[in-house]
Amino acid sequence: MQKIINVLAVASFALSSAVVLSGVYVYVNRDSIIDGVKSKVMGGIGGAALGGGALTGDVGLPQASTSVPSAGLGIPNF
Repeated sequence: MQKIINVLAVASFALSSAVVLSGVYVYVNRDSIIDGVKSKVMGGIGGAALGGGALTGDVGLPQASTSVPSAGLGIPNF
């Protein structure tokens, strides 16, 4: 029984150490992680902007014209 408890204690220590070390790694490298995420987000936005869409103003709205569209009733437009 004591061997099982010792194995569980060692496993618990290893798991706790892994959590603490990963937290320290993220804390130390937080600036580079943030910069990487920012560049990926901005790259995604820039790629979408090159193809048109709301960011470029090309949202597919109809252009204004000087002629009045026909109502389809055979009435001529002047």
